Amino acid sequence: MATAADAIMSSKTKAPDTRPGCCNPVKKPGPVSLEHVLSALGETKEERDSRIRSLFSFFDSNNAGYLDYSEIEKGISAMQIPAEYKFAKELLKVCDANQDGRVDYGEFRKYMDDKELELYRIFQAIDVEHNGCILPEELWDALVKAGIEIDDDELASFVEHVDKDNNGIITFEEWRDFLLLYPHEATIENIYRYWERVYLVDIGEHAVIPEGISKHVHASKYLIAGGVAGAASRTATAPLDRLKVILQVQTTRASIGPAVQNIWKEGGLLGFFRGNGLNVFKVAPESAIKFYTYELLKNAIGNDNGDVGPGGRLVAGGLAGAVAQTSIYPMDLVKTRLQTFSCESGSVPKLGKLTKDIWVQEGPRAFYKGLIPSLLGIIPYAGIDLAAYETLKDMSRKYIPHDGDPGPLVQLSCGTISGALGATCVYPLQVVRTR
Repeated sequence: MATAADAIMSSKTKAPDTRPGCCNPVKKPGPVSLEHVLSALGETKEERDSRIRSLFSFFDSNNAGYLDYSEIEKGISAMQIPAEYKFAKELLKVCDANQDGRVDYGEFRKYMDDKELELYRIFQAIDVEHNGCILPEELWDALVKAGIEIDDDELASFVEHVDKDNNGIITFEEWRDFLLLYPHEATIENIYRYWERVYLVDIGEHAVIPEGISKHVHASKYLIAGGVAGAASRTATAPLDRLKVILQVQTTRASIGPAVQNIWKEGGLLGFFRGNGLNVFKVAPESAIKFYTYELLKNAIGNDNGDVGPGGRLVAGGLAGAVAQTSIYPMDLVKTRLQTFSCESGSVPKLGKLTKDIWVQEGPRAFYKGLIPSLLGIIPYAGIDLAAYETLKDMSRKYIPHDGDPGPLVQLSCGTISGALGATCVYPLQVVRTR
């Protein structure tokens, strides 16, 4: 007996013109407009007006003339979306243009116009054959291009949940109905994540990797990204890090000028990068472990809506920093010893010899000297850093249209402010640990 997946995947060998049910391709020239949407749906303007008015009335069960959070939540619940994956709060926020906590028909209509245009644009981008419907192979290609690996059964399940008439293809009407109340940006990654959360979880298939790291965008990519970013940033700031450590270990009044001269005298330009190789080697797993653990802890701490709040971010960030710091602390200690090693002759000890000397002369416990003040510093630092970063990023979204994500410059600014705030708060503990 053929499975649904077999039926879906066998369609890859069929010519497009053998597929029944596709609507006629839209041939209207010019930029995408609501006229294209009407053509794709086979609706008149009056029919579309009536449909949107009926949907508003469905939510407005009290006939108040506006929608508030409770009515939106009740309406979404009536559509049998699992409670933990409703978007009532986000939908209210994106519809409520004047931010009065209520959505009148004009605001609701504006959301519908913008959302249907957005959905039509991505529908057209996936429908590469431009025959007015999305074929399973076209959906497969779009997911693969987005870095999402999906097997045949999952592709079949995806299509089945969107394809209401079960003819093996997705029309624009079916695509619109599936995503019309999804308040976030309709990228292929977000659409897949929405389906994954609502439908996979609904049948008990809980993903091990939390939201933010899809199980089909492998965790290894997330870890590698964190490691590469950390290594690049540490290399760029290596001279400042060496100078900071030198100044921290001084017991008398120290100035930046003489310290810079001493570093140059000992090793020239390369002297400013002493210990950077080990720093890069240890910061890659440190950054990766910290951010991955942070995502896991956010998922564990968050409420049913996935919201952790500033307090939860602080706890998750602090614990993630402690886990990461403990895991790489021996490398951190060796790096600090290497950076502070006094070598009048210019001879820097080999890394292997320095590590061996610490082991033989001081014992294995020496590799964890200063761990306690380090943890006392890293927990509030990581907590303040990550919590402030996400809080600032969330604040920035208020000024970004269409629920988009902050751009690189905004994220860089958020990271700079949050990092400076965290480092300043715990700097005294860093001095104690280094000494």
